[in-house]
Amino acid sequence: QQSGRRYNLFLKQRLRIDKRHQSKDSIFFRDGVRRIDFVLSYVDDLNKEWEKKLERRKEFERNLKKAGLELETEDKKESEDGKIYFVKIHAPWEVLITYAEVLNIKVPIKENDIPSTVENPLDCMLAPLRLPEKVMHPEPDYFTAPFSKDKQELYLINDESTFFSPSMRNRIVNYILTRCPYGTEEGKKKFGIKRLLNNGTYSAAYPLHDCQYWKKANDPNCDNERYTLYMEWARFLRFYKEQPLDLIRKYYGEKIGIYFAWLGFYTEMLFLAAVVGLICFFYGLFTMDENMSSKEICDPAIGGEIIMCPLCDRECDYWRLNTTCESSEYSHLFDNVATLFFAIFMGIWVTLFLEFWKRRQARLKYEWDLVDFEEEQQQLQLRPEYEAKCTQKKKNPVTQEMEPYLPITSQAVRFCISGTTVLFWVSLIIASMIAVIVYRLAVYAAFASLMENTQSLEPISGLLTPQLATSVTASCLNFVIIMILNFLYERIAIWITDMEIPRTHMEYENRLTMKMFLFQFVNYYSSCFYVAFFKGKFVGYPGAYTYMFNRWRNEECDPAGCLIELTTQLTIVMAGKQIWGNIQEAIVPWICNWWGRRKARNNPENLYSRWEQDHDLQTFGALGLFYEYLEMVIQFGFITLFVASFPLAPLLALMNNILEIRVDSWKLTTQYRRPVAAKAHSIGVWQEILNGMAILSVVTNAFIVAFTSDMIPRLVYYYAYSENEDSPMSGYINNSLSVFQISDFPDRNKPKMNPGNFVICRYRDYRYPPDHERKYLHTMQFWHILAAKLAFIIIMEHVVFIVKFFVAWMIPDVPADVKAKIKREKYLTQKILHEYELEKLKEKLCQGDKLASEKEFIATEGRMELSRAM
Repeated sequence: QQSGRRYNLFLKQRLRIDKRHQSKDSIFFRDGVRRIDFVLSYVDDLNKEWEKKLERRKEFERNLKKAGLELETEDKKESEDGKIYFVKIHAPWEVLITYAEVLNIKVPIKENDIPSTVENPLDCMLAPLRLPEKVMHPEPDYFTAPFSKDKQELYLINDESTFFSPSMRNRIVNYILTRCPYGTEEGKKKFGIKRLLNNGTYSAAYPLHDCQYWKKANDPNCDNERYTLYMEWARFLRFYKEQPLDLIRKYYGEKIGIYFAWLGFYTEMLFLAAVVGLICFFYGLFTMDENMSSKEICDPAIGGEIIMCPLCDRECDYWRLNTTCESSEYSHLFDNVATLFFAIFMGIWVTLFLEFWKRRQARLKYEWDLVDFEEEQQQLQLRPEYEAKCTQKKKNPVTQEMEPYLPITSQAVRFCISGTTVLFWVSLIIASMIAVIVYRLAVYAAFASLMENTQSLEPISGLLTPQLATSVTASCLNFVIIMILNFLYERIAIWITDMEIPRTHMEYENRLTMKMFLFQFVNYYSSCFYVAFFKGKFVGYPGAYTYMFNRWRNEECDPAGCLIELTTQLTIVMAGKQIWGNIQEAIVPWICNWWGRRKARNNPENLYSRWEQDHDLQTFGALGLFYEYLEMVIQFGFITLFVASFPLAPLLALMNNILEIRVDSWKLTTQYRRPVAAKAHSIGVWQEILNGMAILSVVTNAFIVAFTSDMIPRLVYYYAYSENEDSPMSGYINNSLSVFQISDFPDRNKPKMNPGNFVICRYRDYRYPPDHERKYLHTMQFWHILAAKLAFIIIMEHVVFIVKFFVAWMIPDVPADVKAKIKREKYLTQKILHEYELEKLKEKLCQGDKLASEKEFIATEGRMELSRAM
């Protein structure tokens, strides 16, 4: 019996091999001629909704055929696991030309005769970074015009099977799939592949990759573009090479192409910022020994003799200033004159980045035929979900046609629910940040007591102060809370955006973008804002401390200053986010696809088809690119908003982005199904977000230099209060510390023990001593420093903004040569079209029109049926 089963299995496999004489890389129907443009898959599960799903599929596929598409179904017996049906879809020529006109797709009409720009003399030096010309520019450069069925002779149609690229073909088929009806349920017309995927009628819908990524296809008709992208772009060893943007655009579409163009340009610009930041860091490193402040703190005769007031109530003891010697030396790495220079430099850098990106984007728009890209054709189309959920209709004043709309009252209710939900989650973030602050206040005394009473910590006590220990643990706790809230809110944001029922794809993306960015802005940056602008600013003074909730005493900055704590916070959150992001992006999809990759390599070629291989990959999803942009924009905020505290932030971002480009390209090429191609002529609403952050960064860095760093107090002392001409900064530490009489401590604040019998202690502030008639009030020096800080903020902001606006005015958004090329192409295109119209007019005068072919009639009729169904 067992041998009989083996024989039957052998016969079954033999039949399968004989039935389709195709390689597993085949991207064609069984006839080997018609290309597979899209694949639908489903599992025939015999549950209670089985009949309903069957009816939906039959009706849907019937309507697809009416629209002119050709289908071929692979029985589940033919699949590797014997459970999945695959419906292969082919769009014939008549369907392609019909919908190419609807989608306003531009196609070649004449080879570009504009001479290329003069070669750069530095090209020979950049040769190691270049890719082969065939990879960089896979197609010749053409003048293009929107496709029209009536003017087919006008276009350069050499071969109908290859005239429309695979990305164009899958975009057209996807357009039909999202609008094809499948029946009427509950009195409403139902349509679109998205609904069928959501209700389980189909399990997947995707276009095919053209080959395996690790080897070329056996079929000579295959372009092997996926293999080329993997070899030349997706491998990490190619990290120093330029990106083949034209090939990326051709294979994945303009929307993904423009993302990688932006990411590559951003990474190139980061190189300049990273170099300048590294120079500023080395300046701080080489001038550590010249820092008079740390010298005085470390001097046993100065810092060793200064007794500081306790940093917490009752539990903390008096301490000597020289115990913070090492942390004061390290704080000079980031708190020096170079900090001011770097803050101003980054204000100008961000303007150069945004302005030069506009020029790069304008060049891409011309090269990728997006100059006259009609937003209405792609982004402003009504979403199928909007058309399905909006039952009421009204006349469009422009088109004079009836179209669905959402009543104002319904919109208002939905916006109220949405706004309340967003407000609640933002409040939750602020509450979690307050909880972390309470944690800081509550554990500080414990750390202080532990470090004073534990002998084993003495070797590192100079570096690991109670303030630093509290800051590091609080930063790690804050990062964990950030990631948890982020995970939860992503799902909430998508749910409330769906509930709002945005009218167009652009509206949907913009609304979701603003919600997610607002949330993540507060989530990631709130802790940095607290350390930069609130911590240590409202502590009061000994004997009159301020308390949070009348219980926890507000924490003071590290004696070396708050800037080193901001640096710690920024490093942990930024580095943690980047490491976690790369793990999530690379390792998780790799693990999920591990079994699929094993099957692809081990099964006989005829038993594991191209559509099955792609079915086992992960789905990139409509919001895949959205998360990539969001990740990079949040990183952009870290390196601009708080860069004055950490000059090495651009270097960290640069190293991450070099890895990010290859991780993104690797996962897109090897771990994900091929995304449906989509058009985009810019990075969209992200451009406005980047502009807003660039302006805000000038303000935040000015405040960091003024209020978080010790630069302004030092400069005021240097120019106004120094009494030593030979060494102007000597005596600064003593000058910056006020005196408090220990006998004035209330019982709530007084330490339990005073083994040294100290009479006075010192604290960071500018207040009169206890023997002065204005005891413990602010001195005039305090007001001088405050005035200097405010003056510095105003001057720095004005200087940077003036330079920013001047640079923006000097650099045109569109390069002059691109403007000339656009005008030349428009002129020649109009001329060609005009001459063609004249020729057609002459022909019409000579002979009558011919009737459309039967297939053209079917395709046009299918389009009309879809329109009526919608």
